[in-house]
Amino acid sequence: MSRAPDPETPFAIDPVGIHYAQVLMTCDALEPTLSFFTGRLGFRLDAIYPADDPATAEISGHGLNVRLVRGATGGVSVVYLLCDDPEATGAGVTSLRAPNGVSVELVAAHPQTPVPATKQTLVLTRASGDAYWKTGRAGMRYRDLLPERHGGAFIASHIRILKRGPVPDYVHFHRIRFQAIFCRKGWVRVVYEGQGEPFVLEAGDCVLQPPLIRHRVLESSAGAEVIEIGAPAEHVTLADHELVLPTADRYPERDFSGQRFVRHIAAAATWAPWRIRGFEASDTGIAAATGGLAGIRVVRPKGPQAAVRQRHAIEFCFYFVLRGAVTVELGGAAHVLTLDDSIAIPGGMAYALADASSDLELLEITLPGEVANSYAAG
Repeated sequence: MSRAPDPETPFAIDPVGIHYAQVLMTCDALEPTLSFFTGRLGFRLDAIYPADDPATAEISGHGLNVRLVRGATGGVSVVYLLCDDPEATGAGVTSLRAPNGVSVELVAAHPQTPVPATKQTLVLTRASGDAYWKTGRAGMRYRDLLPERHGGAFIASHIRILKRGPVPDYVHFHRIRFQAIFCRKGWVRVVYEGQGEPFVLEAGDCVLQPPLIRHRVLESSAGAEVIEIGAPAEHVTLADHELVLPTADRYPERDFSGQRFVRHIAAAATWAPWRIRGFEASDTGIAAATGGLAGIRVVRPKGPQAAVRQRHAIEFCFYFVLRGAVTVELGGAAHVLTLDDSIAIPGGMAYALADASSDLELLEITLPGEVANSYAAG
């Protein structure tokens, strides 16, 4: 006699013996519902019984396996059919009602990522002891650096991996406008489609993840940290169950939606004067690889500094303190930023950087990437 497992006791089923999964769909009358799914939606009939008075039918199609049972209780009430273009399916509508009352929704399989209008605000985020970290994808810890998301246009996250060793990640990609990862601390081993063997991102290294590039986080040091910036804030992450990384072919110059993959290695960085006297910057190459869409630089003191007041007219201006400390003067107030603090400064607001410590390293992220002509004294 079979016995239902105790829901409090973990157990596993050997997947080798499983053929496929079915969902239950109930109906008052089997024939009209069966005709609707097979005749109008292209499902196939796999089994039906009993022969003299059919009450159960098994149908499959479009990746779904259904058990239709006359008079059953419960069952699914909504089915989504993912289409190239819901308007061009021939149905003439994007929502259908099956004879058994089930709602059939025709939705886009590859929807365009909406890009919300940027609503810039001043955002100062402190890395205090009570900073809130939440558990995100693959068990990683996330600290939100831009809670209001500039109206949904951007997301900035401080991400921490607690344990050394393999990361429970999978091959995936993002439908996104822009995304980059800067290694803040420790190391992370990653692999990218068409970019050769896995490699290690060390502190100070940075990668541009162009839209749709397949990638995977393999392992990390204990307590590894990265800064991730993305636009828009809400974007789709999709698993790729077929592609095996690394790929046999290499194509470092491949165009991904107008962008190229970039791996910036801090140990090989070159430095040049920044737009503000008394500082120098190391450019990651992301501005060139995105066609000027975005740019990431590391800034540090170099010689006598002048607290020059400036204001910008760009879409996004964000700073994160990697080392040391700096004072940001704006709006009649002085804000001392120390390790792991960050600030997003809206366009039109005059500000100045002052009292930079000799060991300051400041991560600057801007959209667009080349901004020298977008700043004015002020």
